[in-house]
Amino acid sequence: MRLKTSLLKEPKHILYCIHSHILCICAHRELVSCVGWTSADELYSCSDDHQILRWNLLTNDTSVLVKLQDEIYPIDLHWFPKTVSGKKQAVAEIFALTSTDGKLHLVSKSGRIEKSVEAHRGAVLAGRWNHDGTALITAGEDGQLKIWSKSGMLRSTLAQQGTPVYSVAWAPDSGRVLYTSGRQLVVKPLQPSSKVLQWKAHDGVILKVDWSAVNDLILSGGEDCKYKVWDSYGRLLFSSSPHDYPITAVAWAPDGELFAMGSFHTLRLCDKTGWSYSLEKPSTGSLFSLAWSADGTQLAGACGNGHVLFAHVVEQRWEWRNFEITLTKRRTMQVRNVLNDAVDVLEFRDRVIKASLAHGHLVVTTSLQCYVYSAKNWNTPLIFDLKEGTVSLIVQAERHFLLVDGAEVYVYSYEGRLVSSPKSPGMRMDILNTQSISLSNDTIAIRDTTDERVVFLFEAQTGKAIGDGKPFIHKIEVVFIALDQCGPSNDRRIALIDKNRDLYLTSVRKLGRAHSIYKIGSMVDTVAWNDSANILCGIQDNQFTVWYYPSVVFVDKDLLPKTIFSKDSSELSRSPQIVSYVGTQVTVRRVDGSLVCTAVSPYPTLLHEYTGSARWEDGLRICRFAKDQTLWSCLAGLAMAHRELSTAEVAYAAIGEIDKVQYINFIKDLPSKDSCLAHILLFSGHVQEAEATLLQANLIYHAIQIHINLYNWDRALELAVKHKTHVDTVLAHRRKFLQDFGKQETNKRFLQYSEGVEVDWEKIQAKIEMEFAKERERAANSSVRSSVSVRR
Repeated sequence: MRLKTSLLKEPKHILYCIHSHILCICAHRELVSCVGWTSADELYSCSDDHQILRWNLLTNDTSVLVKLQDEIYPIDLHWFPKTVSGKKQAVAEIFALTSTDGKLHLVSKSGRIEKSVEAHRGAVLAGRWNHDGTALITAGEDGQLKIWSKSGMLRSTLAQQGTPVYSVAWAPDSGRVLYTSGRQLVVKPLQPSSKVLQWKAHDGVILKVDWSAVNDLILSGGEDCKYKVWDSYGRLLFSSSPHDYPITAVAWAPDGELFAMGSFHTLRLCDKTGWSYSLEKPSTGSLFSLAWSADGTQLAGACGNGHVLFAHVVEQRWEWRNFEITLTKRRTMQVRNVLNDAVDVLEFRDRVIKASLAHGHLVVTTSLQCYVYSAKNWNTPLIFDLKEGTVSLIVQAERHFLLVDGAEVYVYSYEGRLVSSPKSPGMRMDILNTQSISLSNDTIAIRDTTDERVVFLFEAQTGKAIGDGKPFIHKIEVVFIALDQCGPSNDRRIALIDKNRDLYLTSVRKLGRAHSIYKIGSMVDTVAWNDSANILCGIQDNQFTVWYYPSVVFVDKDLLPKTIFSKDSSELSRSPQIVSYVGTQVTVRRVDGSLVCTAVSPYPTLLHEYTGSARWEDGLRICRFAKDQTLWSCLAGLAMAHRELSTAEVAYAAIGEIDKVQYINFIKDLPSKDSCLAHILLFSGHVQEAEATLLQANLIYHAIQIHINLYNWDRALELAVKHKTHVDTVLAHRRKFLQDFGKQETNKRFLQYSEGVEVDWEKIQAKIEMEFAKERERAANSSVRSSVSVRR
């Protein structure tokens, strides 16, 4: 990926426009201080020659919007946000302009100055609207930060310091402000009593900052000639090597995936993790300001030599299996099949904004339409019109794909049919990214944009909330979510990484029980699910780790450590990111931007395939062939999950779990299906479900006995009293338990019932024998009835 740049000083068509009776030629004669986009194809630029120019990229026309007064030297320009939470505003278009005379100007799109206010002593170095347009902040040479209403009324002075504030940026929630203080960065909440975060960020004065609303990352550049990426807690994620000159401009792309950095005769395009896609050396002088168009495809720069720099992103690449796709021009893509070197060229009517390649389909969005290509046929795409035309994210699953378009989320089938549009009141859909939204064939998971502990779960087919409609709430902030891609919807799992870098797994559908959440990893940086089996890979504490069967925690959590494969990941360098896990190949992006591929054993994928289609003999055969304890452990967990006791017995024996083999044999000898099912649930630790199954089948003694075995004495007595049976059995076992440990009874309830109930072991044994006989008789009758119905 790189930026294709062009410098415009003398436009192709010069228009003569008369404003305030002044005849102006449309070219800047002095340094350009700031630029701002009004639309994807129109830009305003301000210069020390006191002119504001309007640049139309469709017609290559340029016109003088207004000639400012001689004492106004512009420094910063920022347009009033056109969208709030993705929805277009009905407010008149206006921009804030700051200048060296200490004034803040509110200027209309036609160039008329609606209001000018004395804002600071000395120059006003920065002015920024917050994300919903309800407030404007200015930073001055006098060291003050002031907040203004959208009509230009002073609301408050947020901060005051002894050094100039060169740059300022709003937090994604507009509740905090980031600003520079010499070599330090300061994050100050608007709430007066809240804690201020401050840290030394550079070895020289910090000149520019930006804070992405989508990924919540902070960007800074300074006189130490470095640019750095920080998280919102002030932790350093990336620091560049020193450049030749100070960093004078930084800007996040709207989707938070890229950023641009400017210096003297230097423009660099970088990934959000910091590594560089491309380095351009245009003859610009210093780049004082950079601005991205709303669709994220174009960049404009204000140059110290009077030029306006225009650049657009080209040579983006997407890869999937044997296909490599490159954006060669703004409206052209090239598809290459690396197996036979066949090349197809895809042409589009409008500029390509977003694209995604996965699951055998290429999805491309332009400003007006969405194109869906099948990897089997690149000649005839399916085309449909977009509702908003401002797509910021594409997420694909096997059966359908998801578009974040404006303030809405839409799920489409690959045939172009709108499947659903999940909604959650108050959530900003326009700032969702790949870490905060996940899609599977039946489920959509979205992390809340206001409370990051909350994860909303929706049915993909209907867009309605799953179950009782309540979201999943984690104990601390969640930074990453991912749904597994295979298997039935009732077994759908979601993996999440929280702020402490702990990895958790939980069920999407509760099925009548509370959310069981299990911690399956710690110090985890990045994870990805396999596309064809529910296998999870990740980077855990500098180890490349593969969880061959992570859902084993819901069956037998003791098996989890035995189903994990780990190897040293030192060749992947520090802080790598997993890009994809397709088939047996994991693609990892290193911190320097290079891609590294690592292979995973094919046997676990085959094992998942065999067990999913009930080919248990094949599963046993592959484990015997591989002679791998990890594989046997996976088979044991998979067999118990599918209640295939014979296979589970063999697998547990192979890994030396003799106690579990004995328990499985005990389950197999039970007379009825209900008691078998209950003990399988008990095997997995689901005591309440096991009890409910037995009570529903009227197997009261069995329900009491499992609590006696687990020493849940109070519950065992409660069931016996409630159903008026086997009270003496509970009392006898309790008495024997206390005698074995040489203790006296202290429980009031047991003392109360001991006085009125006689304990006779012979009678108790006879009752137990009678219970088993009844159960065997009932099981025999039910099997006879079922065989008769089959004959009929």
